Amino acid sequence: MSDATDGEAATLTAASGDESDDAYGGIVTAFPYAFRTSESRVFRSYVAVSGLCTSVVVLLFAFAVVVLLGGSASAPGGSFTFSRAFFVFLMLLVIAPLVAPVLLVARRHRRTGSDVRYDRALALSGYGFLAALYVMLVISVPAQQQSPPTGVFGPVVAVLYDLPAVAGLVPPLVVVGVMVLAHRRLREDAPAGTAAAG
Repeated sequence: MSDATDGEAATLTAASGDESDDAYGGIVTAFPYAFRTSESRVFRSYVAVSGLCTSVVVLLFAFAVVVLLGGSASAPGGSFTFSRAFFVFLMLLVIAPLVAPVLLVARRHRRTGSDVRYDRALALSGYGFLAALYVMLVISVPAQQQSPPTGVFGPVVAVLYDLPAVAGLVPPLVVVGVMVLAHRRLREDAPAGTAAAG
């Protein structure tokens, strides 16, 4: 094979997102693939953190369903079916934004190659979603379970306690919107390839 042909083959391989690297075949295998192909240290850290958080969320919801099953043994079948479906729906609402940055970056690396700026932006939006989930939990704490806010963040926590519980939905929704905007704005950028890792 000529040098020119070798160069064309290398170009095609790079443009296809290095498909010879076994790519991935699902959500679980997308995590190691995204970690392996990204040059962003921030994104690599998010792959590890989001994988751990997603596992914890799945376990918590599975435990909640088991508790629900044990506590609703005498309830009509339709009531339990609805409750179980609602738990699964809530779980997906939490997990989808957690894994979305990893899946989007993995998809872009496989199809066209990616760049550090895109990977970093998606990782930061993922970290923002984790922070938004914490804020949502603080806002939604029932009044009888609220502990007196102290420390540096005491005034902030006090303000969050005073907000209506429905306001807890706002931070995650805002961050998801930012995540979507970051993806749409940066997805058309040409891959930076050898850009400095960050």
